[in-house]
Amino acid sequence: MSKARRFPDGLDESHLHGGRLFARHASPLSAILLGSFLLLALLDLTGGGRTAPVKGDFDAASLVVDTPRTLRNGEFFETQVEIEAHTDLGDAVIAVTPELWRDMTINTTLPSPAGETYRDGLLRWSYGPMKAGERLRVKIDGQINPPLFAGTAGSMLLYDGDRRIGRVPLSIRVFP
Repeated sequence: MSKARRFPDGLDESHLHGGRLFARHASPLSAILLGSFLLLALLDLTGGGRTAPVKGDFDAASLVVDTPRTLRNGEFFETQVEIEAHTDLGDAVIAVTPELWRDMTINTTLPSPAGETYRDGLLRWSYGPMKAGERLRVKIDGQINPPLFAGTAGSMLLYDGDRRIGRVPLSIRVFP
C-alpha cells in the first residue's frame, strides 16, 4: 500500500519543483561569481598584495619608495621612503606632487621632518644634513578617502635644499 502525499489546500506535486532545473539546488551562478572574485584576488587585481619598490639611483643620492600600487577605497596603507646619500647633502628634502596624494589623508610621518613647506607646487619635508653613506628611512601612513576612484598618479622627488637630485614617478590604482 503506497502512502499518498498530502498537500495543503491549493498545492499539489507541481509546486515542489516548479519545473525549474535547479529548483532544489543552489544556483551554480553564485559559485561561479565567488570563484571569479577569488581568482581576481589571487592574481592581485583587487589590491592588498606586495609590490616591488620603485627606485631612483642618482649621482648625489638614491631614493627608494615602497608603497602599495593597488588599494581599495577607505583602506589604510603604509609607504616606506629610503634615501641613501652618495655625497654629503646639506638638507635632504623629500617632495611630493599634490596630485599623488589627492583625496588621501596622510596620518603619520615618522620620523617627523625638521620642516614642512609647500613651495613651487610641491609638498616638502626637510630632514636636514646627511653625510655620504648615511641612510634615512621615513614611514608614511595614510588612508584612501571615499572620493578617490580609479587611481592617482604623481611623483616623489629628492632635493638637496633647493637643488633637485631626482624624481621617481608613482601611480596607484584604487578600487571601490
